[in-house]
Amino acid sequence: MRVSRLLLPALLACAAPIPALAAPPRILLARYAGIISPPAAEYFERALAAAQEGGDQAAVIELDTPGGLDASMRDIVQAIFAAKVPVVVYVAPAGARAASAGVFITMAASVAAMAPGTNIGAAHPVELGGGFGTAKLSGPEAVKIKNDAVAYLRAIAQKRGRNQTWAAAAVAQSLSITAEEAVQKRVVDLEADDLPDLLRKLDGRKIPGIARPLDTRQAAVEFFPMTGREKILCALADPSVAAVLMTLGVSGLLIELYHPGLVFPGVAGAAALILAFYSFQTLSIGAAGFLLLGLGLVLFLLEFKFHGFGLLAVSGAAAALFGSAMIFRSSGLPTPWVFLVESLAVLALVFGSLSWIVARAVRHPARTGAEGLVGARGTAATELDPSGKVAVDGAVWDAQSLSGRIVPGAAIEVVAAQGLLLKVRPAKT
Repeated sequence: MRVSRLLLPALLACAAPIPALAAPPRILLARYAGIISPPAAEYFERALAAAQEGGDQAAVIELDTPGGLDASMRDIVQAIFAAKVPVVVYVAPAGARAASAGVFITMAASVAAMAPGTNIGAAHPVELGGGFGTAKLSGPEAVKIKNDAVAYLRAIAQKRGRNQTWAAAAVAQSLSITAEEAVQKRVVDLEADDLPDLLRKLDGRKIPGIARPLDTRQAAVEFFPMTGREKILCALADPSVAAVLMTLGVSGLLIELYHPGLVFPGVAGAAALILAFYSFQTLSIGAAGFLLLGLGLVLFLLEFKFHGFGLLAVSGAAAALFGSAMIFRSSGLPTPWVFLVESLAVLALVFGSLSWIVARAVRHPARTGAEGLVGARGTAATELDPSGKVAVDGAVWDAQSLSGRIVPGAAIEVVAAQGLLLKVRPAKT
């Protein structure tokens, strides 16, 4: 009895459920190298939302940028400030830079870090020039824009407790410094050799507004990739790509004007011009999407006129698909890829099939009137020497013999038709 009383607690302890092992902390990693543009802002916003939904310890943005658009930069800064998880901007790898708009994004981070051999600075506002490069602003408008940028970067530095004096000089005087100097001047928080070194140095750091310190030493790193659409739009945002698209667009339209009816150069030129204007940010993503969608519908109609054997219909479907994706994303709605692909594939198939039927009908020999009698057989109603009458297909026609005299009642074969006059010869037996 005593033994059972002693064993009972031990047995109950053994029977108790074993608590599940806690999942290791996670770090979301987003890598971006390129121009700061609307698709880049979209990518950063998606990454921060994913880190927040996943309950990650932090979102690490590995950044290498020469700068970009002011509006896109401000969207990214606002997304970083609104994030419910710590945001770490890491300027890497060695040789990377955070210039112009990249300065604002880096200094807005909860933790700003740089790899050795990187630099930050040169945040003076610039604009795209006619030479497809960058040109400094001038005049009273330039002063307003510069002062606004100075105040904005100082406000960011003040919020994050970083060097406001250097922030103002980076905009007003285009100052640029190395990673080591940035740490010394309190522009960024730390210097890290690589991502593992960064995670070791982040471990235990307390972030203002976040209840618990970072636990990153043993954290699992999950890479957050860009979508194919974002990659394409980011590539289009490159000024050099915009220059090529503009050249192709103008060349295509000129070729079509000098050689009307070629169709393809004009179509390709129109699409290239739309994408070029989007690349220069003259058109918003929504406006470019609507124009591409309209171009797609025009191509469907041209398929009927020129009988492109489905080529114009397929091109129209591609333009409409890309345009629809841009429209959906600009409106904030998820892109229904399956529905769009299926709908446009069916539309392209229908238009292509109808165009093929029309083209076949146009090329098919005539089956009515005098032309439809070519190859038919009949009899000579009168003597043909060389002209006379023949009976073909239940009707009497004026005819002309191509093979000398034909006696009445002889079998004849229609060789050609000239208006209502049939050209005949004796039928071969």
